[in-house]
Amino acid sequence: MLSFLTSTVGKKYLMGLSGLIWTGFVFAHMAGNMLMFVSPDAYNTYGHNLVSGKLIYFVEGLLILALITHVVLAINLTMENRRSRQSRYAMLGGREKGSRWASRTMAIHGTVILIFLVSHLITFKFGAYYETTVDGVVMRDLFRLMIEIFTQPLYLGWYLVSLILLGFHLSHGVGSVFQSFGLLHPAYQSMIKTVSWVYAIVVVLGFLSQPIAVFLFYNSGGQA
Repeated sequence: MLSFLTSTVGKKYLMGLSGLIWTGFVFAHMAGNMLMFVSPDAYNTYGHNLVSGKLIYFVEGLLILALITHVVLAINLTMENRRSRQSRYAMLGGREKGSRWASRTMAIHGTVILIFLVSHLITFKFGAYYETTVDGVVMRDLFRLMIEIFTQPLYLGWYLVSLILLGFHLSHGVGSVFQSFGLLHPAYQSMIKTVSWVYAIVVVLGFLSQPIAVFLFYNSGGQA
C-alpha cells in the first residue's frame, strides 16, 4: 500500500482525492454564502451553526490535511514531470512548450489561491468580532463584517482577481480529478471539459455575487 501511494500513480490518485475534497467544500461554501441574499439573520445563523458544533474540528482538520497533501504533491509531481521531460524538449515543438506554459500557469494559480485562502481565513475567521442576536441567540455578526470588508477597494480587487484565477484553476482541476482516477475516457473528454467549466463558472459567479451585491447596495454604509 505504501509503495503504491509513493509511486507516481499513487501520488496522482492522492492529489485527485485531495482536490475532490476541496472541490466539494468550495461548492458547499459558495452555496451557503447565498444565504446573504435571504437575510442578515439567515447568513449569521448559517455561520453560527457551522462553528458551534464539534463537527467543525473534523472538517477543518480534513481540509487542512487535504490542502497540505494537494500542495506538496503538486510541487513534487511538477518537479518529477520537468525532470522526465528535460531530455525531450529539444525534439518537441510548440505543443510541448504549450504544455509547459500551462503547467507553469497552474502553479501560479495555485500559489495565488493558497495566499488568498490564508488571507481570507485571517480576515473572516480571525478578523473583527461583532455580535448580534438572532431568535434570542447571541452570535457573531458575520454579515456586518462582510459588508465592512467588501467595501474596502483594495480587498475587493484582490478578491475579484483571486476568484477569477480560482475559476481557471477549477476548470482544469475538475477534469484532472477524473484523469487521476483513470476515468478520463476519450469518449467523455468533451463532456467532462464542459462540466468542469460549468462548475467553475457557477462557483466563481456565486462567490463574486457577494462583493458585487455589497458594492451595488451596501457601499454607502446603509442597508439594502
